[in-house]
Amino acid sequence: MSTACAVLLGPLSTTVYADGGSSGNSTFSNGSSATSPTGGGHNQSSGTKGTKGKSKPKKKPKGKSKPAPTSDPGTYAGKLVLTDRDVSTKPTAAPVTPYEMPFPCGEVWTGTTRSSHSPSTRSVDFNRADDFGDPVLAAAGGVVTTAVTGKNRPSYGQFVVIEHGNDESTLYAHLDSLTVTVGETVTVGTQIGTLGNTGNSSGAHLHFEERKASSVVDSWFHAARYVFGTAQASQNCEVVAVPDIPLAGNIVGGKKAELVVYRRTGKPSFRIQRDGKRTKVIKFGSSSDQPLLGDWNGNGRVSPAVRNPTTKTFSLKNKRAVTKVKFGGRKDLAISGDWDGDGIWEVGVRRAGSGVFKLRAADGSVTKVRLGRASDIPVTGDWDGDGITDLGFYDGETATFTLRLVEGESAEAFQQVQLGEPGDLPVAADWDANGVTDLAVWDPNTATYKLRLAPSPTMAKAKVAKTRFGQGR
Repeated sequence: MSTACAVLLGPLSTTVYADGGSSGNSTFSNGSSATSPTGGGHNQSSGTKGTKGKSKPKKKPKGKSKPAPTSDPGTYAGKLVLTDRDVSTKPTAAPVTPYEMPFPCGEVWTGTTRSSHSPSTRSVDFNRADDFGDPVLAAAGGVVTTAVTGKNRPSYGQFVVIEHGNDESTLYAHLDSLTVTVGETVTVGTQIGTLGNTGNSSGAHLHFEERKASSVVDSWFHAARYVFGTAQASQNCEVVAVPDIPLAGNIVGGKKAELVVYRRTGKPSFRIQRDGKRTKVIKFGSSSDQPLLGDWNGNGRVSPAVRNPTTKTFSLKNKRAVTKVKFGGRKDLAISGDWDGDGIWEVGVRRAGSGVFKLRAADGSVTKVRLGRASDIPVTGDWDGDGITDLGFYDGETATFTLRLVEGESAEAFQQVQLGEPGDLPVAADWDANGVTDLAVWDPNTATYKLRLAPSPTMAKAKVAKTRFGQGR
């Protein structure tokens, strides 16, 4: 017997499935209540009305106490989490995905469940001594499809969902911090966050689910079905670092563009490579923000910016001042450029579902351009040196750039340039200070940039220089 339910985690409130108790009845409750007994948390009883005498004191929760409430609504990015409510005790089939425990190699953890465990008794609550803040790793390789932040969110609190193919996925809930973003490809052992006590949780633990479609299924680790209550050592031994996000631009004022990465671990920061000098670090944004660069005041240098996917707000940093611009949808990808050639950059987005670029002008008007497939990665740059930012995209499957050049008011021309290997990430900036944007790719496994050096990005002959910078997997 199963009941379909949806976890709708918006920026301020949540509607989630709530267990109705032993009667088997079900209700839906508004997640703005911090005590809503939903989303896999440890429930705390509030007592029964009509009971005579003094109520029993609540037990002190294990683990660290929750932080004081803040006004930060956090972010919700990615797919909606749907769950089929399952009350069956029949074992489920072995998964196709080769899962490992979501913890570093050799660590010993014990997983438990209970009859009232939401959304399924197949969900696993993992604990060990002094576990608050411990690393949580991807149980298998895949793509991050949901990443939710905000320590005061109800239900799962801060959580991540990874899709592994074959209609299989994993969910990691009540995290204290996240180190991945939606759309990111991870391998088994990639750190996706740290263990916490967020959401509907009365003590630090990891709520873990293996899923088939929208159903929670039995957990398997290292090709064996997990037995609840068993202390088991993790064999997730291919631990990898959280890769940076590659960028580039003239930040420090030199003639050529500098290599830049956005580091999401610790206090998120932009890190700029400087010839013969120490790396310049600018702390800005959060681990789930989309980083970008732009010349926001027309001084010839680019400055950092980030976009919060849930609030749809760009934060443009200009020395100590920060300008806020709300634009685009929650699933859009942030871009920037000088759309009209006046020397001052503006923001834009590319719609993930349709492949449409939306370019915002200073007066708020919007220009739309459909270009590429939904899965392609947007790229912007001045491909012809006319002072106006052009559009393009990078096909990660074929490692090919497609550059769009506008001739006159409406004529379009397209040029394709192959660079890198499948899985590389695109970068564009002016490497030789000739006023024309050049191309590059960054390998997230080795943290190596491949810079394509030519007078024009569309020239057939070009040299490729390799430079290692940043933190890869």
